[in-house]
Amino acid sequence: MVLSGGNNILFTEDYDGLLLTPVSQGIAVLHDDGVSVSVRVDAGVEWDDLVAWAVERGLWGVENLSAIPGKAGAAPVQNIGAYGREAGDVIERVEMYCVESGATLTLDRAHCAFGYRESVFKHDLKGRIVITAIEIRLSRTPQPHLGYGDVEREVEARGGAALRNIRDAICAIRQAKLPDPAVTGNAGSFFKNPVVDATVAEKLRADYPDMPAYPVPETCKVKLAAGWLIDRAGMKGFRAGRVGVHDRQALVLVNLGGATGREVLDLARAVQSKVYERFGIAIDTEVNIL
Repeated sequence: MVLSGGNNILFTEDYDGLLLTPVSQGIAVLHDDGVSVSVRVDAGVEWDDLVAWAVERGLWGVENLSAIPGKAGAAPVQNIGAYGREAGDVIERVEMYCVESGATLTLDRAHCAFGYRESVFKHDLKGRIVITAIEIRLSRTPQPHLGYGDVEREVEARGGAALRNIRDAICAIRQAKLPDPAVTGNAGSFFKNPVVDATVAEKLRADYPDMPAYPVPETCKVKLAAGWLIDRAGMKGFRAGRVGVHDRQALVLVNLGGATGREVLDLARAVQSKVYERFGIAIDTEVNIL
């Protein structure tokens, strides 16, 4: 198994197998036509280092994904996302080593099956390939995406929609809401935002007018905010022994000291149960559980 930093995995027992981690650190410009720039990124590059690299060079496309822990090789697997943007928006192709044949292959974005926290690498190709690099396409044309959460207000407070301001704003928002894993053990957002039929969202909004809801483009679906659901279900700040729900961001489960993976998983199941009891909505885990 490839463990690319372990930021999105909860081990509930010892892993009986071989763990590999990518260490290659190259970032190379493949093509630059003055408008768009194609960049090859080795799997071992820290994702936020890539974002910083792009912002420093005036390249748009990944600034909303600032301060996400993990490595570039893991980005397409989970199709990491934040503040209205996803890795799949910029990934053009994925380079990989086929475990079965020993061949090096390249998969175009059209065949990556990117969805909300989804990709072909979590399903059909799981365990069959090792991602060695990604190729992304960035833009020299300003393309700010500020319509999610507190981003626009924080960006305006820093002087407007410049790349550096957007990155700084998002880093500040994340730092204010999310605990530092070096201080308090956590795996970031533990739960996915549920995507439901528009009719379901409308019924809930009738009872909860302040409920955040985000239409999913080109579908009859609506994305709900799992953090809001958990909060309203009374679980924000909840503690059970050595684990708890973070008091500033209900999506995050925290290890208060010495907790096992099983204890974290038990808390996750309790949170899911409370949300379902209150709203009739099932929330799934974003973290991979082993």
